[in-house]
Amino acid sequence: MRDAREVLIKPVVTEKSTNLLADNKYTFIVDRSANKIEIRHAVEQMFKVHVTEVRTMLVKGKYKRRGRYEGYTSTKKKAIVTLRPGERIAIFEGM
Repeated sequence: MRDAREVLIKPVVTEKSTNLLADNKYTFIVDRSANKIEIRHAVEQMFKVHVTEVRTMLVKGKYKRRGRYEGYTSTKKKAIVTLRPGERIAIFEGM
């Protein structure tokens, strides 16, 4: 099993992900090769909570231009993690 810090890259803080906090759902950018079981164990190990559901999706890279240079940003994997009712993750509090 991989270390939790290798699986979870960073939390996503957007308007949509902040609205999901009311449903006890937290959003993270995760390693592209991580599966749902690894994501579940990483969140449980890192934040000492119980995960009930994990949903994942690939977010395709956007087209970007900087002067005459053009290309795409890298594709990322996003995970929406649902926790047991009554449990919270401290880093998202106050949003």
